[in-house]
Amino acid sequence: MDFGVTGKLGGYYLAEQYRKNAAADKNGGVSLAELAAAKAAGQSDVSGMSFKDMWQARFPGAYYHMADASNIPQGVWERNDFPFEKFFRNDLNESAVNWKPNGANPAMDSSGVQSRLHSIAGQKSIVVPPELEEKMKNDPALAKQVMAKVESFIATNQVPGRICSHLIVLDENGEIARFRASSHGGNITGPTEEEMRQFEAEQAAKRKRREEYAWLNEESALKRRLMEQETDERYYQTSITKKAVSIAAYEAAGILK
Repeated sequence: MDFGVTGKLGGYYLAEQYRKNAAADKNGGVSLAELAAAKAAGQSDVSGMSFKDMWQARFPGAYYHMADASNIPQGVWERNDFPFEKFFRNDLNESAVNWKPNGANPAMDSSGVQSRLHSIAGQKSIVVPPELEEKMKNDPALAKQVMAKVESFIATNQVPGRICSHLIVLDENGEIARFRASSHGGNITGPTEEEMRQFEAEQAAKRKRREEYAWLNEESALKRRLMEQETDERYYQTSITKKAVSIAAYEAAGILK
C-alpha cells in the first residue's frame, strides 16, 4: 500500500536529518557536490546550468513545470482526490492547478487513491512560478540556493529502502509552499506540530520584517519629497526677498520710479 503526506513548508527542512539521509539518497542522480566535481573534471559547467538543468541532472527523469501553484488552498491540496498525478506528466495544464473538490474526500486506503499513488511511485516533480523562474535566470546564486533547499527537503523525506515520490511547489521567493510525498510500502512522517509552529512563527516574523521594510521605504520616500518641497519653498522665498531688496535699492537710487 502507498502512504502519502501533504503539507506546506515554506522552505523549512531539517538539516540534521539531511546529513543522515544524504548518503542514502542516491536515486540514480548526482548531487550538487558531484556536479561541482564534474565541472572540475571538465564534464559539466555548473555555473552555466539553469535551475531546470540542475533539477533534472540531480533527478533524471524528474518533471519540471512552470506555473503558479503556490496559492492552491491547503484544504484543497490535502484532499486525496486532488489530481496530484497530473503533475507527473509533461502536459500539465491549468485544470490541475485550478482544480476544485466536488463531494466527500475519499479515504487514503481506497482503491482509486492507492492506484493513483502507485502510478507515481519513485517519481519527482517540481512546480516553479514564472516570477521565480525569471529571478533565477538573472541570479545563478539564487538558483543554486533553491536547488540545495529542495535537495535537502527530498533527502529529509526519503525513507531508506523504500520507493518514494515527491511533488514540490515553490513560491515566488523560492520557498517550498506545498509538498506531497508518498512511500510505496511504508509511511513518511512530516514535520512535528512543534516544528510547524516554529516554522509558522518564523514565517510570520519574516512577513512582519518585509512589511516594516516596505513601510520604512515609503516613509523615507515621503521624507525626501517633503525635504525637496521645503527646499523649493526656501528657494522661492529667498528669490522673492532678493527681488524685493533689489527693487528697493533701485528706487532709492532713483533708477526706478
